[in-house]
Amino acid sequence: MLTGKVVLVAGVGPGLGQEIAVRAARNGADVVLAARTGSFLAEVAGKVTAAGRRALVVPADLGDDTATEGLVTAALDEYGRVDVLVHNAFAMPPMRSVNEVGLPDLAESFDANVVAALRVVRSLTPALTASRGSIVIVNSAVLRHSRKPFGPYKMVKAALLAATQNLASELGPSGVRVNAVAPGWIWADVLRSWFAYLAAQRGVPAQQIYDETAAATDLRRLPEPVEVADAILFLASDLARGITGQCLDVNCGEFHH
Repeated sequence: MLTGKVVLVAGVGPGLGQEIAVRAARNGADVVLAARTGSFLAEVAGKVTAAGRRALVVPADLGDDTATEGLVTAALDEYGRVDVLVHNAFAMPPMRSVNEVGLPDLAESFDANVVAALRVVRSLTPALTASRGSIVIVNSAVLRHSRKPFGPYKMVKAALLAATQNLASELGPSGVRVNAVAPGWIWADVLRSWFAYLAAQRGVPAQQIYDETAAATDLRRLPEPVEVADAILFLASDLARGITGQCLDVNCGEFHH
């Protein structure tokens, strides 16, 4: 799907971010890997090169203007172009009710999630305009419910979706598409650990926690990182060349939108 493309993944963690990078390489792309932890990026880079593609590791704090500009410069110096930005960087908002969350904490969360994403998009806009490229921003199924104590989380992600939609309108005339993916639960190591903790608290097998959670989905299972990554790469690719300003849910049918 991405043969000859250069994909920049902003926010490469051990779950979804890694899967996006490796799947992009297996679909023909060279990859730029950006995150704070350089040692982990080197590990993912090895998986990209094992798939036969080039990998550029750029440790960067995406909350910093200088570091973000340095990331873009490094990518262009190495490859001469960027065709796709996948913004997966994320900082967990406070898990409190909207009426109780500390306002400084809420402001910090908006800066870490919404402003940081906009910073990266702005820095890459000239390169993406030149390549008539594509942006995919990772959002969340928290958009689809109002459960306690997810209020601050939903506020941040709703603002991120609004930014995505407005960027689609603003960048579309230059040929740049902007979309989002909203995963539900992602069955990876972090969630496994959380379910194991809940199971220990209740004195039940971890599989019971999984089954109870999955029962709320149409497919009776939870999405895996590779399934979310494939949806992202579809939106990034020319297969989705007529799609922009959209948010694609990947939740095994937990919510319908």
